[in-house]
Amino acid sequence: MGSSVTPPPAWRTGARHLSAAAALLFTLTLLSACGGGSATPGGGNTPGGDNQAPSVTLTSPARLASGLTGPLTVSAAASDNIAVASIEIQVDGQPVGNTGSGASHTVTVDTAAYTPGQHIVRARARDAAGGVSGWGSATVSFAGNRTEPAGFARSDLVTGLGNATAFAQAPDGRYFVATQTGAVRIVTAAGALLPTPFLTLSVDASGERGLIGVALHPGFANNGFVYLYYTTAEGGTHNRISRFTANPANPDIVSVGSEVRIADLPALTGATNHNGGALHFGRLDGKLYVGVGDNAVASRAPDPTQVFGKVLRFNEDGSIPGDNPFCTTAGSQPCAVWALGLRNPYTLAEQPGSGRLHINDVGQNSWEEVNLGARAANYGWPASEGPTSTPGVVAPLFSYPHSIDPAGPGGFVSGCAVIGGAFYPADGNFAAPYRGNYFFTDLCSGVVTRLDLANNNAAYAFGRVAGSPVGLLVGLDGALLVLTRTTIVRFAATP
Repeated sequence: MGSSVTPPPAWRTGARHLSAAAALLFTLTLLSACGGGSATPGGGNTPGGDNQAPSVTLTSPARLASGLTGPLTVSAAASDNIAVASIEIQVDGQPVGNTGSGASHTVTVDTAAYTPGQHIVRARARDAAGGVSGWGSATVSFAGNRTEPAGFARSDLVTGLGNATAFAQAPDGRYFVATQTGAVRIVTAAGALLPTPFLTLSVDASGERGLIGVALHPGFANNGFVYLYYTTAEGGTHNRISRFTANPANPDIVSVGSEVRIADLPALTGATNHNGGALHFGRLDGKLYVGVGDNAVASRAPDPTQVFGKVLRFNEDGSIPGDNPFCTTAGSQPCAVWALGLRNPYTLAEQPGSGRLHINDVGQNSWEEVNLGARAANYGWPASEGPTSTPGVVAPLFSYPHSIDPAGPGGFVSGCAVIGGAFYPADGNFAAPYRGNYFFTDLCSGVVTRLDLANNNAAYAFGRVAGSPVGLLVGLDGALLVLTRTTIVRFAATP
């Protein structure tokens, strides 16, 4: 044979019987030693020339089963041209139970350990040669009354906020909470709401107008710069982005007279909705990204000469970067357009480290969208909304309808207005399967959904909140924080 092969210990000690798996393994080893091929999993050849991966079928639960409660039996069956070595079963991308050996496997899942809503059950098989099947999966819905999954605790960090719209956390742990009526409230890291607002602006708070966006400068610890997006009646009703500076002697209040106007957007129509409001500083380029709604004039969204229905990109001082994609008249405000075809991009989120940007676009009557931000992208509004294959239009990463359609792209996820978003960081204290995931919620449903970017953007129910959520972020302590109109809700991993 050209090499020496030592038989299994059971043979060498004179045992009369050998398990089928051990016999198969020894036979494949002999074939490999005789030149039967590489034993590298996934390689062009496998021991004995086994190039055929196994197949697997999830036999229980049924696809699109809903209202599942109590102990749930999850079963899978597999086949292979030689032999199945193991079957693994997962719920929401996490293994459950032990890995089974042989061609069938069953585990029991405690549905009471999960937040009610959408979950994905799946199984895959391996053969003795290292071949791996694809996943056999079923999208299902659990019932129950949990508000957070097992291994997490949900609590209110602070209550008593009035008409909150957005929030940001400072490096010292304080939270700056924008309220629609014009006040910025300070909440300490420990959850105390300070009685004196950081500032109070005169705003038009009708409909969806008002103080609707807040961001802190990346150098806030040194310069105290706070950026706000608000609706002013000064000079005709319009939205304005301004910079304010915290008082060095008392950083819980603004320095009087410190407002610097970054951008005054064009006059609004009589419609009081679709103002956008997202403010975010890019971690990699340091630019200020601004989500601006179409102000209920849909035809503005695809027009690069209009700033409505767009993501805008400014330098921190309000000047416009020279590398923005749509500039035709230097110095004009439309040169700030970075992406277009949006209806109401109320929230943005960026993944730490990668610079990946998600744009959460509130839809009209049918669909809500989570979009991957990209320079010069066209997201299709008003020609398309939700899933699309329209040429030249960037389709959503994930979209869900206003009415549950389990067989559709959103599965059991539904709502009325997408609210984002937070990427959970790779160094956070949540368990490994949660790291790198994207979390979002919805103004109407209150379900906090986890988007698993590593598993084809699969969506799982993570938590629930009441009181109309309007924002999310990951706190400095690693907790996931959800801002509602009155409360900051905290989801923290338990030891």
